[in-house]
Amino acid sequence: MDGVAKREAPADAEPRTGKRVRNLWRLQRAIPAPAYWGIAALTILALAVAWSVLTYGGFVNPLFLPTPSAIFSRAVELSRTGVLWSDAAASFYRITVGFLISSAVAVPLGILMGTYKVAEAALEPTVDLIRYMPAVAFVPLTILWVGIGDGQKFLIIFIGTFFQQVLLVMDNVKRVPREFINVGYTLGLKEGTILRKIVLPAAAPAIFDTLRVTLGWAWTYLVVAELVAASTGLGHRIMEAQRYFQTDTIMVGILVIGILGLITDFAFKFAHGRLFAWTEQGR
Repeated sequence: MDGVAKREAPADAEPRTGKRVRNLWRLQRAIPAPAYWGIAALTILALAVAWSVLTYGGFVNPLFLPTPSAIFSRAVELSRTGVLWSDAAASFYRITVGFLISSAVAVPLGILMGTYKVAEAALEPTVDLIRYMPAVAFVPLTILWVGIGDGQKFLIIFIGTFFQQVLLVMDNVKRVPREFINVGYTLGLKEGTILRKIVLPAAAPAIFDTLRVTLGWAWTYLVVAELVAASTGLGHRIMEAQRYFQTDTIMVGILVIGILGLITDFAFKFAHGRLFAWTEQGR
């Protein structure tokens, strides 16, 4: 009997393992934090291994893709001279100001359009038209309008972010169930009170998430914003390195932009979890 029990033990363990794996692939099923971060780490490790094999193995010309150590050495060199820190600070400043200006205009307009059909009819066709126009095409116009200083960089980031942002905020507000508004009317509340006490709190988690997503878009317009007449900034450094085929410097700039964007994204996720812990996303 003992021998039978020993032979059956592995058979019992295998279904349990298979069940744990299947649970990871349930639709919209939460997974344990160790599993989440373990999978993320393995993915990054796999990409690093593939990159190392291609570059150190000589499968790719260093002009097209430098080795990880070459990029690291270049990053250390730029850090020691202070160039990397000044570029990162300039870019972060421009992204922050441009995004805040866009959000300060887009959120109220999006709420207005999502609440009142008259505002939607008046503004949505124009916003829809402009949002399909590439931001890079506005570079010559923005120079004519505001010059070549930081104001031009703010304006490019604004153009690249605002028109998408306002429509997303409008959709966030429109998704508030009509029943919530009807309850407000039933209680005898005025429209301004319903908007302030019911609609905005219900839409706030989605609006905050929209800000997180559109901040990522703002980072993608950084190179465009720093394309012309910039002496500092990660985008400027990338464009300058392109002229001299300094691929390692280009990669350093791209990676730093990605890291800064990831940091801001996680900051938004953390704030969302604290501000809206009662929502499903915040749990």
